[in-house]
Amino acid sequence: MTAAVQIQKTNKVFKLPDGNKIPAVGLGTWKSTDEDAYNSVLAALKSGYRHIDTAWAYGNGAQVGKAIKDSGVPREEIFVTSKLWCTRHNDPEKALDESLEALGLDYLDLYLIHWPIFLNPNGNDPKYPKKPDGTRDMVEDWSFVDSYRVFQKLKGTGKVKSIGVSNFSKKNLETLLNDPSTRIKPAINQIECHPYLPQNKLVQYCKEQGILVEAYSPLGSTNSPLFKDPTLIAIAEKYGVSVATLVISWAIWRETVVLPKSVTPERVDANIKTIELSDDDGRIIENLANKMGRTMRFNDPTWPIEIFNDDDEK
Repeated sequence: MTAAVQIQKTNKVFKLPDGNKIPAVGLGTWKSTDEDAYNSVLAALKSGYRHIDTAWAYGNGAQVGKAIKDSGVPREEIFVTSKLWCTRHNDPEKALDESLEALGLDYLDLYLIHWPIFLNPNGNDPKYPKKPDGTRDMVEDWSFVDSYRVFQKLKGTGKVKSIGVSNFSKKNLETLLNDPSTRIKPAINQIECHPYLPQNKLVQYCKEQGILVEAYSPLGSTNSPLFKDPTLIAIAEKYGVSVATLVISWAIWRETVVLPKSVTPERVDANIKTIELSDDDGRIIENLANKMGRTMRFNDPTWPIEIFNDDDEK
């Protein structure tokens, strides 16, 4: 075990390019619905979290908002993120208003374009409209650049403090940043990121562009193989911590925001406790996927166009 290792609740924050500040650890609420969403957000805020990540597509806005209100923590102390769903790209302000109403809030600290794809807003399903052949019903004559052109106007409404994107590859970011219509650089790119999917090239590119990376699914998935990885277990044992604490601490060592998700109060509390990781150990974890010769993605929906760039994953 490394000498004098301190495990403590982190209060680290990162500064966004627009000057706003974001807590380094936030509670993810994907797949948290009804009572679980309410209880996990309430437990997180009582445990010291000041960052909650949700999305319209999660369907839990009312529960998340009620927990924020019932926590007793002043609104201005909580960083709240939501996301614009794929069927709403042509009218982001209306979508934003609906999310705010569900959450019972006057503003968001961060609003993201959830995916770089526009699905038919008049299709046969509000989330995943399909064509007669069963494929996703995508709007063909509209790009994510068109989406962002409209989306960035929200920055001046007073309803959102910062804007960004989610699930954008390096290639898509380059296209967006090089378009003359892009006046406001995305403050955030939220992507799946963990030791089996480090996305080193994409993370480095975002750093070079002044875009902060947020890591979702940082612990993998249910029954994640990360918890059985011998390298991660050995390093965690050296520090006297769990693999979960190690991986969350590694995300912060990389200077990325990390969004662990749990609905168990004890794990919610544990996930905000981190350690100072040595650079040597950080690099070992960062190169784990390369050493294995493969990466592993846990969240890969079927889309009609290519979203991810395999070269980013290494």
